[in-house]
Amino acid sequence: MIDWRPSATRDTLRHRAQLLTVARDYFAATGALEVETPSLSRACVTDVHLASVAASVCGGRYFLHTSPEYAMKRLLAAGVGDIWQAARVYRDGESGRHHCPEFTLFEWYRLGLDHHALMHDIETLTIEMLKTTRSLLPSERLSYGEALERHAGLDALSAPSTDILGKIRAAGVDAPAGLESDRDACLDLLMSTVIGPRLGKNRLTFIYDYPASQAALARVRGSLASRFEMYLDGLELANGFHELTHAPEQRERFQQDMQMREARSLPTSVLDERFIAALKHGLPECAGVALGFDRLLMCALRLQHIDEALTFRFESV
Repeated sequence: MIDWRPSATRDTLRHRAQLLTVARDYFAATGALEVETPSLSRACVTDVHLASVAASVCGGRYFLHTSPEYAMKRLLAAGVGDIWQAARVYRDGESGRHHCPEFTLFEWYRLGLDHHALMHDIETLTIEMLKTTRSLLPSERLSYGEALERHAGLDALSAPSTDILGKIRAAGVDAPAGLESDRDACLDLLMSTVIGPRLGKNRLTFIYDYPASQAALARVRGSLASRFEMYLDGLELANGFHELTHAPEQRERFQQDMQMREARSLPTSVLDERFIAALKHGLPECAGVALGFDRLLMCALRLQHIDEALTFRFESV
């Protein structure tokens, strides 16, 4: 028998709608314009940790966006001001208890803020969205270095890959062969499997100032990236940046990503030249963040699987 029914209960769907209303009210009250940007693009993400979903449309090759970031920054460069959207996004290869290839992101940008000020912004919104279902302890802020020292006994800047892998394997996690040659990949695996699950126990935990090698689209200050992540119940809920505005540096980072993709035999990327052109025109000083809405709903209602937060589960077969 074909199971045609929704994967979320009626009460969950009602709460999902309520949280969306809370977000819309919050952004309206704080002066952020709700926008919509295209899901399809000729370009795709370069980040080696993300995989785009390709689509054939009108005889051309397109990609479903992994985030609305590039298009939203084009709006910022055009002078639109503070903006936000609730976007459906798509990431290939992401499926499991906390992952779905199609999910909802709340993404927003504030002019004139850095990543520390944006942490306060997302903290305020998240607490407001959770207040009817969760009573949280005071929020916690740890630098990336402090988190690795406290939860793994490692120095974030100097620990060799062998020591990082030792902590991963001691926790009973299998590490892919050859991983020791990529220190950042070792750190990513440590954070996702060992440290992350220990963070945000009935409180919001912010991890900030990542290694510069993990800057993505954030500014770099010496050995540190102006970036943060927010956790609750051991789940990463958000990733935020004090945004890089320098077009030549952004292009160089994209090119480095593409070289890494080639070295790892990953699908090639298509550089978003419109985004680079917008940076050249001038991206204002800003900070931006993406919040996983489905995961937030999981935390709000203490759901055990992301399917319970989705109207219909992803049809994998």
